[in-house]
Amino acid sequence: MRQGLTRALGGVAIVALVAGAAACNKGSSSGGSGNTASGKNCGYEIAYLGALTGPSANLGVNIEQGAELAIEQYNKKNGANCITIKKFDSQGSPDVAPGLARQLVADKKILGIVGLPFSGESQAANPILNDAKIPNISPSATNPVLSTKGWTFFHRAVANDSAQGPAAGNYMKSVLKSEKAFVVDDQSAYGVGLADQVKSTLGSAVVGTDKVGGEGKQTDFSATVTKVVASGATSLFYGGYYQNAGVFRKQLTAAGWKGVLVAGDGVNDKGYIEAAGKEAAEGTILTCPCAPASKAKGSFVTDYKTRWNVDAGTYSDVAFDAANIFLEGVDKGNTTPEKLNEYLKTVNYGGIANTYKFTDKGELDPAQLIVWAFKVANGEVVPDQAAPKA
Repeated sequence: MRQGLTRALGGVAIVALVAGAAACNKGSSSGGSGNTASGKNCGYEIAYLGALTGPSANLGVNIEQGAELAIEQYNKKNGANCITIKKFDSQGSPDVAPGLARQLVADKKILGIVGLPFSGESQAANPILNDAKIPNISPSATNPVLSTKGWTFFHRAVANDSAQGPAAGNYMKSVLKSEKAFVVDDQSAYGVGLADQVKSTLGSAVVGTDKVGGEGKQTDFSATVTKVVASGATSLFYGGYYQNAGVFRKQLTAAGWKGVLVAGDGVNDKGYIEAAGKEAAEGTILTCPCAPASKAKGSFVTDYKTRWNVDAGTYSDVAFDAANIFLEGVDKGNTTPEKLNEYLKTVNYGGIANTYKFTDKGELDPAQLIVWAFKVANGEVVPDQAAPKA
């Protein structure tokens, strides 16, 4: 599996140069005809900057593989090494991402970036990317503050938490009929921002709140578990990522709490079920500012499974679209980062996951915002319904 490979590689930076499926190896079966690219719009790079290892690696791998698949398919039409993908493993860490951003901007062949996946690392690294005038499209960083920094090279391909948070809260109110809810966050930029939106939506139904350690740093949640049980809450919202959420859910179940855990897209991953255990995870509700990848248009679902031997995961389809937006721009002759960024201002791109048009703040056009609820059923994350807006 791809994930096993990337975890084995480890390290602060995976600066592996891959020419589509096969980089410079003309004999690779995934390089199309194997012809050397010679077109006027070839010889450039698209970067992936984000987690490939670390406690939240699954979500990053989903994104990288979606982007890489798009580049491979482009190269089958334009030459085996027309556009290459250069990968930088941030481990999802705000401490690691800035150093990698500095490495990235030194490579003058890089025209655009798919990433960063997470809000905390985005806040840390985007000032560097913006100063270097390299456009990036995040398929998954959802903290609303990211588009308020004046970054003119930042773009977000999904709804932010100003949409996801209220949708999660409204699901708890209108679908779960929660009269007593507890809210916990992991103190990350993403977790805090999302939890705050949910608390605002739930209002007086919130009977307690707490904070826990993030990024896999905490393994004993007994103090928070005790508070949740004592509160009488029938539902709990967790703002954070899948590894901690799984361990937390497991300990809640062991303590006898029978309520429903609701969480955002950072938990929408099979790694949550693995950490919690199938029985404890059952019935969990997971929101995402995305449609189910299984409903993506065209041959994407089959193509992804064939290439990576796993089903497309959360944001794989959005990353595929993000890479293709860049590739379309390059194909039209926008072969400098600044030209490509100007092109993004005009984009109205119909992708396999959504239609993409960006505001002057880099946000996705409000008419295209999507939020879905998913449910853990029989050990799998499956689509439930479009999350209620009110």
